[in-house]
Amino acid sequence: LAQIYQHVIATDTSPKQLKFAIKLPNIRYQLTPTMSITELEQNVATQSSVDLVTIASALHWFDLPQFYKQVKWVLKKPSGVIAAWTYTMPEINESVGAVFKPFDTIDCNPFWAPQRKLVDKKYMSIDFPFEPVDGYENTGPFDQFVVEKMMDLDDYFKFIRSCSAYQKAKDKGVELLTENVMEKFKAAWNEDGQSQKIARFRVYLRIGKVGN
Repeated sequence: LAQIYQHVIATDTSPKQLKFAIKLPNIRYQLTPTMSITELEQNVATQSSVDLVTIASALHWFDLPQFYKQVKWVLKKPSGVIAAWTYTMPEINESVGAVFKPFDTIDCNPFWAPQRKLVDKKYMSIDFPFEPVDGYENTGPFDQFVVEKMMDLDDYFKFIRSCSAYQKAKDKGVELLTENVMEKFKAAWNEDGQSQKIARFRVYLRIGKVGN
């Protein structure tokens, strides 16, 4: 976005996340805990001053009525745009997928937050009170986008360990990646003799205009 817009305001509730963010002269980073409209105006933007609000893989965690109220307040009317996207778990191949499916739906299931279901449904069921825009099925979810990344098995395990369900289980003293599970993944991963594989993350987008 910084390559397109003159001014970008990038927000997060985590100081650690902001510390790792790429620094560019036209980006202003702002730590934003839960805010009132007054605090929003003081810390982020004034009323009807923003062209685009984006949310990357986080909308399902928000207090949506409160967040949407603030989005409608800061966006320029009627053409200001909100675009939110999420991605599903990486697709490797059939063999790895056959191991991952029960791991995700059975082993991890007790530790996924309820909001995870919104991601599983590709944001199709998420409340999204904005006007349609031109494009495939209007406000989405658009599914033309796939992010591809080369991974080896260690990278794949690192990704799994970064997931909220794994972290929650770990906090409760449960190790989801047991030796038995890891051996199953290892056998499936090495089945084709290729240590490096393309991981495909399918991206789903909801997009709309603020209207009047």
